[in-house]
Amino acid sequence: MYKNGQKEQNGFKKLKIHKNQIIYFKTIFPYDDKKGNEEQKCKRIHREGGTNVLAILGFFMMLVFMVLIMTKRLSVLTALVLTPIVFALIAGFGFTDVGDMMISGIQQVAPTAVMIMFAILYFGIMIDTGLFDPMVAKILKLVKGDPLKIVVGTAVLTMLVALDGDGSTTYMITTSAMLPLYLLLGIRPIILAGIAGVGMGIMNTIPWGGATPRAASALGVDPAELTGPMIPVIASGMLCMVAVAYVLGKAERKRIGVIELKQPAHADETAAAAEDEWKRPKLWWFNLLLTLSLIGFLVSGKISLTVLFIIAFCIALIVNYPNLDHQRQRISAHSSNVLAIGSMIFAAGVFTGILTGTKMVDEMAISLVSMIPEQMGGFIPMIAALTSGIFTFLMPNDAYFYGVLPILSETAVAYGVNKVEIARASIIGQPIHMLSPLVPSTHLLVGLVGVSIDEHQKFGIKWAVLAVLVMTGTALLIGSISIF
Repeated sequence: MYKNGQKEQNGFKKLKIHKNQIIYFKTIFPYDDKKGNEEQKCKRIHREGGTNVLAILGFFMMLVFMVLIMTKRLSVLTALVLTPIVFALIAGFGFTDVGDMMISGIQQVAPTAVMIMFAILYFGIMIDTGLFDPMVAKILKLVKGDPLKIVVGTAVLTMLVALDGDGSTTYMITTSAMLPLYLLLGIRPIILAGIAGVGMGIMNTIPWGGATPRAASALGVDPAELTGPMIPVIASGMLCMVAVAYVLGKAERKRIGVIELKQPAHADETAAAAEDEWKRPKLWWFNLLLTLSLIGFLVSGKISLTVLFIIAFCIALIVNYPNLDHQRQRISAHSSNVLAIGSMIFAAGVFTGILTGTKMVDEMAISLVSMIPEQMGGFIPMIAALTSGIFTFLMPNDAYFYGVLPILSETAVAYGVNKVEIARASIIGQPIHMLSPLVPSTHLLVGLVGVSIDEHQKFGIKWAVLAVLVMTGTALLIGSISIF
């Protein structure tokens, strides 16, 4: 960013003017190290007219993408792949360049995709062996078949497990523990997905979560100064989630009633093993120790999640099912889920790779920020809080925090707003972000629960927006962010 007194030259353009302060920006075009007609063509597209064409194409692409999946004209997978390709070609990028962008995006998500695929296999094996059966029986005995207690317990469990800061781990543990109860009592699984997704979004704002470190590093602010005043804001979001769970649970109790079970499911491990040849009650302690060790290493962060799940899955498979035919059958039983989620993540990598490679995401950010009226300058922290969810729904966290946020911060500083307030505001929209099809763990969640991503979004969006509004209101009330 360049301010005050510098001339508009060498490709720099005015972004925002406020009294005597001027902010300049310069767009860095993709593949600047390559010479040729494609580069020049893309530059012309960038510069023609008063409104940036790439920004318009980017917004229109997002609109077309959402319409296609919401109306079920295309599957999410095909829409994630084909939509950005078509718009990149319309923007004037050559197919070779688009292919490079696709590969770049796939390479970025590959470790996450592999981790999630082996995590699904691992927890699938653990469910097959009956590891979670005693836990389900005890929880069921505690809640006594009450849907209200189960749904509220889902919210509490999600936010407790989410303290490790990882969405995939949170979803796997929460669904493994709670989904059998939902299915047994007839509670709608979409409620589990919605509560887990929005709850994880709230917890993604904790100091070691996905959003806060990015906001602090992107703006160069002290993490302690950022997170301290946000603790009551996060707490308000958690209370909101528990309240939402109470409302949903009460509705389910009214719909299906309290189901009295004379005997908890799988209370007798020997009988359960006799009913299912895949149960391994004699290896229960081994599987528990292996899973606890895995979770311990996950929390420590000393070993890559991908490596951990690959090794843990191999150990679990060999020990529980030494017979090769049994191993093939267990892998085959979970392969459809693995393939569906893995392919979805790679498709999301194609989408983000093209969105970033074409610089559409940069131009969209610049266009949106430049539309803020001068008289609204003092409201930028509140605007950032309310729009951060929209931004991070349409683009990955990295693109928002390292692309949009610095521009937004510089604009705010021109109005006398402290950039630490912008950093705080930027993380409030995470409940909406966690519903995005661009978040790999979201595909894991819907795959584990057995609902489609568009159903998940339709159900969860209203509760995510409510959480963002509550957190924004709390932040304004206690002064974490301000308007003036």
